[in-house]
Amino acid sequence: MSGLVKSFGERRAVDGVSFQVRRGQTVGLLGPNGAGKSTTVSMICGLIKADSGSVTLDGEAVGQGASAAKAKLGLVPQDLALYEDLPAIENLKLFGALYGLKGAALARRAEEVLALVGLSDRAKDKPSTFSGGMKRRLNIGAALLHDPQLLILDEPTVGVDPQSRNAIFDTLEALKAQGRSLIYTSHYMEEVERLADHIVIIDHGKVLADAAPAELQRRLPAQAALQVELAASSAAVEALVAQLAAQPGVAGVRHSGVLFDISLHDAAHAARVLRWLDEQGHTLAHFSTARTKLEDIFLTLTGRTLRD
Repeated sequence: MSGLVKSFGERRAVDGVSFQVRRGQTVGLLGPNGAGKSTTVSMICGLIKADSGSVTLDGEAVGQGASAAKAKLGLVPQDLALYEDLPAIENLKLFGALYGLKGAALARRAEEVLALVGLSDRAKDKPSTFSGGMKRRLNIGAALLHDPQLLILDEPTVGVDPQSRNAIFDTLEALKAQGRSLIYTSHYMEEVERLADHIVIIDHGKVLADAAPAELQRRLPAQAALQVELAASSAAVEALVAQLAAQPGVAGVRHSGVLFDISLHDAAHAARVLRWLDEQGHTLAHFSTARTKLEDIFLTLTGRTLRD
């Protein structure tokens, strides 16, 4: 997609959004509420017309209405699109028929998709009897009937239990292993960290980041964190904070009583800082290390949380 622009009255919802999705790649599309994600997804799918810009798949324009490129797309909307009183297998056959499948090929593909989303044993049951997670999985299946090259998922795990969430992840990872491309929007950072090998962050309709997770991490002053709890309080806490901040590899220090949060340029510096504390006579009650999280990157780039 290149230079997508969309305005609603005086408000420009999407302002020149461009990014690529390569074959077999999972792109995490992130942005706070109102950032322009849903409008961007709608333009990618050809559901709404862009004021300017273009969307192409394998060199063909997607556009609106029927097209060869559009037939290669699959959309899993946030709102469930199922017929509650139609058995699961019949739901899939109905959606497959809308894509032109019929007869034995349609029946075979519906069974394949049910197996892929782990619902073969519930083929004849109605979605009205399903849990929220099972409905989500069937919703994904409906988008796969026509064997799309690019699957777009808009908040596919909202309201599902942990077991169903893991089943969805397994399905998506299997699709990626088959060489399919995925665009995944979510409010759950840990999901994007697990699934995405490329991340696009948009805010106020503009792309703020378009890079692999490792590259985004390198943009931050701190790459890792060390949390230290002293066994006893110190009368010279402020002096200790200043001394810690002056240690090689330390990007910043915050503290609350005897609990210190130390930002590091690299995780390798953690051992040096712990050794220095020991040499200064400080006994530790507890310490832990962690790498910089996607949440930290997002806050740094947008200045707000994902749900703002």
